[in-house]
Amino acid sequence: MIFSMTAFARFAYKGSAGRFTWELRSVNHRYMEVFFRLPDDFRSMESELRAKLVEHVHRGKVDCNLRVEKNTDTSSIVINESYARSVIDAAKKINKLAESNHVLNSMDVLQWPGVLEVEKKEISTMSKEIICGFDKALEQLIETREREGGKLYDFISQRCDGVETQITELRTRIPEIIALTRNRYLQRLQEHLQELDNGRIEQECALLIQKLDVAEELDRLEAHLDEVRRVVEKGSPAGRRLDFLMQELNREANTIGSKASHIDSSSASVELKVLIEQMREQIQNIE
Repeated sequence: MIFSMTAFARFAYKGSAGRFTWELRSVNHRYMEVFFRLPDDFRSMESELRAKLVEHVHRGKVDCNLRVEKNTDTSSIVINESYARSVIDAAKKINKLAESNHVLNSMDVLQWPGVLEVEKKEISTMSKEIICGFDKALEQLIETREREGGKLYDFISQRCDGVETQITELRTRIPEIIALTRNRYLQRLQEHLQELDNGRIEQECALLIQKLDVAEELDRLEAHLDEVRRVVEKGSPAGRRLDFLMQELNREANTIGSKASHIDSSSASVELKVLIEQMREQIQNIE
């Protein structure tokens, strides 16, 4: 199964010390980038949470946000008095240096990170609840990426079928197109160059037909198409390999277009490039 890099998950729940809300956003990216936004009391948990994430997600830019709404029970509030005193002393020094008479508000001190602490026992309980909630949110994210990946799988399979149809039709039409082209050029040569012998005319026509033959390009298209199907069936991570294969498919489609001598082969080349470009755009979202 292939996975999409685009997904969103939100998991909100009530814990012993308050309400927690995890939001995980994932978008396409060339590499793997993870950003955590955690409350100050829980920043030390980032490495553990990051390890959980990268174990299941291998590519994309992922933003992980945790919002904590603590209970209003004041019994769990602990003031770091020594740190608060340091903050007040520092504020007084700044006032003196700035020659300001600003009166420091007690609420300003309380809002300074680290002045208010949560009891260690409560922190330990909340940490376990945070990890549990993150696991649930990550599970939702993976399910969404898998569900979106299924849609991408169907889309690419349909476009591969379209490319295969164009290859089959071209193989059927190419002998007729070459014969028509040969007769057309042969007639023109005979009309304007009467002095040329038939051997030289046949030689020139043979060289022209060799240039117009796209059998090798069709063989390579089929080989690349088989590889696309194999990679998609194998599953993620597959995005980078599929992106490379799109380049190769497009190269062969361009060559077929440059050799086109008939409206059918020209139209087939355009249709091939449209189908390949549609796949390429969607592959940018595959892990």
